[in-house]
Amino acid sequence: MRVGLDEAGRGPVLGPLVIAACGIPEQDVPLLVQAGVRDSKRLSAKRRDELVNWFKQVGNERGWCSSLVVYSAANIDEALHADGLNWLEVRGFAKAIQDLGPTTGLSVLADACDVNAERFTQRIVNLLPGWPWVECTMVSEHKADDRDPVVAMASILAKTHRDQAMSDMAKRLERPLGSGYPSDPATVQALPSLITSESIDVDVRWEWATVKRYWARHHAGQPPTRGQPRTVQHTLFQSEDPSIS
Repeated sequence: MRVGLDEAGRGPVLGPLVIAACGIPEQDVPLLVQAGVRDSKRLSAKRRDELVNWFKQVGNERGWCSSLVVYSAANIDEALHADGLNWLEVRGFAKAIQDLGPTTGLSVLADACDVNAERFTQRIVNLLPGWPWVECTMVSEHKADDRDPVVAMASILAKTHRDQAMSDMAKRLERPLGSGYPSDPATVQALPSLITSESIDVDVRWEWATVKRYWARHHAGQPPTRGQPRTVQHTLFQSEDPSIS
């Protein structure tokens, strides 16, 4: 079975990080190509939704499998206070593989989230109990979602789930939020209602540099930190993309 893994939402200041895995028998991979599966970034939201529905319908008939690991904004903030975002993704990719179910005969390809793709693979398999599994291999590649249809399908599953989470957040707040990325004008316009002097919204990544900068410009004192009193001294993050060494 071919297994692909990808994530959506590493860089946004709003909403969750979603990791998806999907498993397709080798002989069924051409069906993905015929259906027009491509990297989620190359498809419209409508087309992504159509492909997710198609995947579920055909997958139920042909024994395909998938899994999702969702990390909330609070989970991400907690990771930044611990071992970092890269390690959170390593754990998420490992969990997504385990949650698929099959543990034999897997050829796993992940879209690498580390500058060192080989290191990314090794850190993931180190978390898989009993690895190497029977007749299983794993590799990670940069831009795998652009080259491999199974990884591309995983990217669609992840992106669609994250988009739904953002839509739910917008409905809860009764205002447009855009994509959640700091470069999105709609997201920037939403920040005043999300970061007030009294509180920061639960679906905002409090430790993101965007939030720190906004607080420094518009509010007095130190910004709040999840789970800690406001009087605690805080460390400013200098990057939107915290990494590990």
